[in-house]
Amino acid sequence: MKRREFITLLGGAAVWPLAAGAQQPKQMKRIGVITPFNENDSESQRRVSAFRQGLQELGWTDGRNVRFDYRGGAGDPDRIRAYAAEIVRLKPDVILANSAQILLALQRETRTISIVFVQVDDPVSNGIVSNLAHPGGNITGFTPAESPMGGKLLQVLKEVAPAMTRVLVVLSVESTNQSGMRRSIEAAAPSLDVKVTTANVQDTAGIESAIEAFAREPHGGMIVMPNPVTNVHRGLITTLAVRHRLPSLYRYRYFVAEGGLVAYGVDPADQYRRAASYIDRILKGEKPGDLPVQAPIKYELVINLKTAKAIGLTIPESLLLRADEVIE
Repeated sequence: MKRREFITLLGGAAVWPLAAGAQQPKQMKRIGVITPFNENDSESQRRVSAFRQGLQELGWTDGRNVRFDYRGGAGDPDRIRAYAAEIVRLKPDVILANSAQILLALQRETRTISIVFVQVDDPVSNGIVSNLAHPGGNITGFTPAESPMGGKLLQVLKEVAPAMTRVLVVLSVESTNQSGMRRSIEAAAPSLDVKVTTANVQDTAGIESAIEAFAREPHGGMIVMPNPVTNVHRGLITTLAVRHRLPSLYRYRYFVAEGGLVAYGVDPADQYRRAASYIDRILKGEKPGDLPVQAPIKYELVINLKTAKAIGLTIPESLLLRADEVIE
């Protein structure tokens, strides 16, 4: 079990200055950043802090040789599309895009401005890049998972809750790139004696109705896919999961730190740190299409024992021993 890490964000790191009235030095570079969160979201601040730190270590200092235009989509598709158009009009040297929904909105606006993405599943099969080794065009980035990962997610949840015979996969109607992950879960389900139900949600009402309807029958569990909608409403989702005693798996630790049961996936802040290195190379003249899309270095398993107790579930000792972190 490893100790919880607490990150102090000084000076509101996630809220970056927008257009300044003063004349900027000629060498000043401009970076646009669009995330799916509210601007004051703690997870967004953690990621942005990691990104800024990564750039600072590479010699890029806000206000000296680089400026930022930051936008938070708050899980709203209309706002995300508007911000994508707005950022492109500002003509930055490079854009950092978090999520497929944001990336696709940017693709509709530009095919020339360099874009580095993070947290985008299956970039090849979804037509975002031509291949991982040589993506081509104006886009490259860091993917957290490919489609076969879906079967592993279901396998981990079944280990956590062996009595589970039904699983609700919570997606967003706007995040079409997660269909491959869903199909992978469905393909693995028969061998684990699990029936799969899918819920495409886009707001609070849709989340509540989908989970409450599914929870009416026994032996259920839930896999929640990360996207702008589920990220913003993660507090509601984890609360409903506990209320209805649904063993639930999430892709990222921050869901579990805020009351979810189990997470299996990458650390998003690490992808932000790694993205800083690509943006550094692009600002120095390299083309994004020549930089390979990078896969995860490590997956982490995180378990919340307090939540397990709240839903009346005993986590197998073998799984606790394999966990990277156990929250008590």
